[in-house]
Amino acid sequence: MKTLKKPPMGWNSWDCYGAAVNEEQVRANARYMAENLKEYGWEYIVVDIQWFEPGAVSHAYNRGAELVMDEFGRLMPAVNRFPSAADGKGFTALAEYVHSLGLKFGIHILRGIPRQAVRANVPVMGTDVRAAEIADLGSVCEWNGDMCGVDMSRRGAQEYYDSIFRLYAGWGVDFVKVDDIARPYHREEIEGVSRAIEHSGRDMVLSLSPGAAPVSEAEHLAQWANMWRMTDDFWDNWEQLKKMFDYCREWFPYTGENHFPDCDMLPLGRVRLCYGGDGESTRFTEDEQRLLMSLWAVFRSPLMFGGDMTMNDAFTLSLMQNREIIDINQNSRGGREVYRRGNEIVWAAGGPGHRVYLACFNVGEEEIRTEFNTEFLGLWEKVDAREIWSGEEQEGIWKVKSVIPPHGVRLYVLNTVSAGR
Repeated sequence: MKTLKKPPMGWNSWDCYGAAVNEEQVRANARYMAENLKEYGWEYIVVDIQWFEPGAVSHAYNRGAELVMDEFGRLMPAVNRFPSAADGKGFTALAEYVHSLGLKFGIHILRGIPRQAVRANVPVMGTDVRAAEIADLGSVCEWNGDMCGVDMSRRGAQEYYDSIFRLYAGWGVDFVKVDDIARPYHREEIEGVSRAIEHSGRDMVLSLSPGAAPVSEAEHLAQWANMWRMTDDFWDNWEQLKKMFDYCREWFPYTGENHFPDCDMLPLGRVRLCYGGDGESTRFTEDEQRLLMSLWAVFRSPLMFGGDMTMNDAFTLSLMQNREIIDINQNSRGGREVYRRGNEIVWAAGGPGHRVYLACFNVGEEEIRTEFNTEFLGLWEKVDAREIWSGEEQEGIWKVKSVIPPHGVRLYVLNTVSAGR
């Protein structure tokens, strides 16, 4: 796996294009990121599920669809959607294009081996083992029937995973999102995938989905993966966003270098385009979007944007270009929930020197007026406070006074007066 000091920042095609994304759309979003966001730290371009299915047209999965694969049961990009993959080139040319922009390239895969490969009983590359000998036909994804599990106790099982990750390394893949592996929790295959990345000779970020991954496996996850989903698919739904505070409270002790619990993608901007036309704007209000970005930042979740970036409006772009939010996400330490009081939830994290970040959230339907005593954070002298989203300042204070709108946040940078700014 890749040594990962900070949570990854990038774009994933799922929220806007579902299973139907094509090469032109990926290239367009890569260009947009390079031109508008690379200098802010955004760098990964990730092609999500079903890139190997010629007939994928929406967020839905086509049961029993014919998939594109090579003679060793390794899935290949559908050429009608990814023309540069012709003649067995796979994602090589697309990855080279993304790299030429100074960005990094990623793909989504499903755990296991294609059932199509098992039916054909193809050989496992470099062995005398056949697909049917390593397949666990009793372990099939409940929401996508393309694959079945690999029984890691069998000869040839690790070799199969090694073969697909050698292929990805040859394409120039930098990030792999492995799905149907964290819920239910497939311990042996997680280890097999992680070993295969090591055997491939190329650094790749390993992301595990879907959630909720079990907290009881936190130590195992931290050893074998870079990031893992805490939730099922997260969409632009207020109740799901409100519930995220519970997941973050469970998982914050396990966030650290090389291992980042994942709140899932940011369903912002223009989403659901695969149903035709220009899709629709996120259903989150602007206050809810600020709340979301603040929580993802102070918790240090990976930031994987889900909308079509080429359709960003000025507000959406301002969220993605907010250097202070990005700095909190990338460089803060010790983010944790401080307390809950009714609909008020307070988080804090440390910054450089004596700096402290204070996030006051309102998950209720009425405005909250509150005062926060900075001594709760171990600050024993007066502070200067600046609210990041509005720029409002309070100087030389012991208590931070906040008026928090419904579904909103006030996010402060606190500096002790003696330390200055």
